[in-house]
Amino acid sequence: MAKPTGFMEYEREVPADRAPQERVSNWLEFHLHFPDEKLVQQSARCMDCGIPFCHTGELISGMASGCPVNNLIPEFNDLIYRGLWRQALDRLLKTNNFPEFTGRVCPAPCEGSCTLGINEPPVTIKNIEYSIIERGYAEGWIQPDPPEKRTGKR
Repeated sequence: MAKPTGFMEYEREVPADRAPQERVSNWLEFHLHFPDEKLVQQSARCMDCGIPFCHTGELISGMASGCPVNNLIPEFNDLIYRGLWRQALDRLLKTNNFPEFTGRVCPAPCEGSCTLGINEPPVTIKNIEYSIIERGYAEGWIQPDPPEKRTGKR
């Protein structure tokens, strides 16, 4: 997957947030976007685990472990590393109907389950997921799909 030595070459980085004084004046996003080069580096940190615990949503002793919607995290990390953004979006949408929400509000138990997190800071999975769906909207890959027939119920 991705780059076998990426987790040794790149440190974990997360995008900065807008200053509180700036963000209290409007309702815009306060998490800043990462440039593509940084996202490729972060996806390269995915270390081709033998058993990736990040994408398996399980309850262990009553605590969530891994992605609750079973996103195919190592796969979309590999696609981002190779620059295949559209395929990464398709892979994300196979398991997650609302990545535009989960990329923002999910507490990211996948990062807590990342095998790299045993010895190093984990891969920035939540940020990568958020960036995939944002790019999908920016590129026009996400289109509205209204129902053919309305029931009239509200």
